[in-house]
Amino acid sequence: MSAVTLPRAKTRHDWRTLVARVDAPLALAAIGLLMLGLIMVASASMPLADHRFDDPFRFLRRQLVYAVFGVAIAAAALKMPLARLQQLGFTLMAVSFVLLIVVLIPGVGKVVNGSARWLDLFVIRIQVSEPARLGLLIFLAGFLVRRQVEVRDTFFGVGKVMALLAAAGLLLLAEPDLGAAVVLALAVMAMLWVAGAPMLPFVLLLFMGMGSLYLLIALSPYRLARLTGFMDPWADPFNTGFQLTQSLMAIGSGHWFGLGLGGSVQKMFYLPEAHTDFLFAILAEELGLVGSLSVVMLYALVFWRSLRIADAAARSGRWFGAYLAVGLSVWLTSQAFINIGVNMGLLPTKGLTLPLMSYGGSSLLVVCTIIGLILRIGIENADPPVQTRKPGRKS
Repeated sequence: MSAVTLPRAKTRHDWRTLVARVDAPLALAAIGLLMLGLIMVASASMPLADHRFDDPFRFLRRQLVYAVFGVAIAAAALKMPLARLQQLGFTLMAVSFVLLIVVLIPGVGKVVNGSARWLDLFVIRIQVSEPARLGLLIFLAGFLVRRQVEVRDTFFGVGKVMALLAAAGLLLLAEPDLGAAVVLALAVMAMLWVAGAPMLPFVLLLFMGMGSLYLLIALSPYRLARLTGFMDPWADPFNTGFQLTQSLMAIGSGHWFGLGLGGSVQKMFYLPEAHTDFLFAILAEELGLVGSLSVVMLYALVFWRSLRIADAAARSGRWFGAYLAVGLSVWLTSQAFINIGVNMGLLPTKGLTLPLMSYGGSSLLVVCTIIGLILRIGIENADPPVQTRKPGRKS
C-alpha cells in the first residue's frame, strides 16, 4: 500500500499569517544573539578599527549593514515555499560546487592568511563555504525524500551521499577550511540518521574521518603547530600557544559578572581576531560567566526549537522540511559550540565564526537565511498534512 497523499495546501501566505505562525522563541533567540553580537563586535573591534582606519566604528557600521541585509534575506526566506526550494535543489548543488572550484583558481580566489576561501564580488567579499554548504544541504534534503528507501535499505544509497560529501569535503580542505568540512559532515550525518540510514556507513565514515584528520595534521605543518599549541599552549605562550593563552586569560578575567561592557584588556591588541573567531572570549571577559552562559542557553534554545520544528514537519509528512531543519540546526549549533570550545581551549583552532555574533558578512547573511528557512518550515507545518506515512516505507 503506497503512501496516502492529500491535496497539497497553498504555501503562499500573507505577512499577517506569517507573523502569527512564526516560532516566537526561535525568532526571539536569534534576534537576541544578533543584537548581542552587534554590541560585542562594536566593543571588541574599536581599538583595532581606530588604529588601522582612524575610525573606531568602522567594523560596527559594516556589520550593521550586513545585519540589515541579513534580516531582509530572512524575511524573503519566510515567503519562500518549500516546494519551490526543493525544486531548486539540483541547481543550488551545482552552483555550490562551482563556487568551491572557482575559489581555488589562482587569481580568482582571494587569499587571506594563507587560505583561498573568498571571492570578491564588487561590493562584497563572500566566503564561498557558507552559501555552498547551504546549497548542498538543500539538495541533500530533497535527495533523501526522493531516495529514502534506497538510502535506508542499501549501502549504495548511503554511498551516493558519502560520495557527495567527500567531493565537497575535499574541495573545502583544498582551500583549506577544515572547520567548514567538519560542520558539513556533522550536518549530513544527522540528516542520514534521521532518514534511517544503516549504522555501518556511519562507523566507516567515523574511522575514515579520523584517519583523514590524522593525515591532514601529520602532513600539514601549520595544523600540527595548531595541535601542539592546543595540547599545551603554555609551553610556548608567545608563539604556537599565543592566541589560546590570550583567550584563556580573557575568559578567566571575567569571573562571574565580567569587567563590564567595554572593559576588556585582551582586545587591546593582545588577542588576535578578537572581533571574529575569538569574540566569545571578549564577551566572557566583559560579561563574565553569567553572560557566557546566557549565550550558550540562547544557542541551546535555537537548537531545541529547530528540532521541535523538524519533528512537527515529520509528523505532518513534510519530510523535505524535516530533513532540512535537522541539517541546518546541527550546522548552526555545532559551529557555535565548536567556536566556543576553541575559545575555551577544549578544541583545536578551526577558524569558525560564532553564528549571528562574530564579524563577517557572508557568514551573517547565510545564518540569517538559515533562520528564515527554519522558521518557514515551522510556518508550513500549520498547513494541512501532505502525507500520512513516511515516504518509501514498505507496506
